[in-house]
Amino acid sequence: MVYVNRKEHFNAAHKLSNPTWSKAKNEEVFGPCANENFHGHNFDLYVTVKGMPDPETGFIVDLKKLSRLIQKEVIDQVDHKNINLDVPFMQGKMASCEILIIEFWKILEPAIKEITDYGTLHKLKLVETPRNFVEYFGE
Repeated sequence: MVYVNRKEHFNAAHKLSNPTWSKAKNEEVFGPCANENFHGHNFDLYVTVKGMPDPETGFIVDLKKLSRLIQKEVIDQVDHKNINLDVPFMQGKMASCEILIIEFWKILEPAIKEITDYGTLHKLKLVETPRNFVEYFGE
């Protein structure tokens, strides 16, 4: 099995807050991430497609097509946006990286099937800070 990776970048703001909790409890649980005026990150998204290469092209997936797909379906939706307020697929959901990466998977997994016959989405990795990141395998 071969694993092909593509890295994309976006900037976005969000706030971690449970609307059923008091301001004090949100601050206790989420700390400065519960800032009422939001906070931002420079995110990196890694998309891993696995498979065996097409015998005619040597590709599992055309990386140009993969990049355009990620850009159109995900990056254009979140870049320089407020995840809590501006991103339709995040409405009514906690804007944590854990929830965000699951939503990215729901978008990318079927779309990747449309651009390759030789690979499938294997993993997403979302880096929020140099020390904080999440990975998701669609499970």
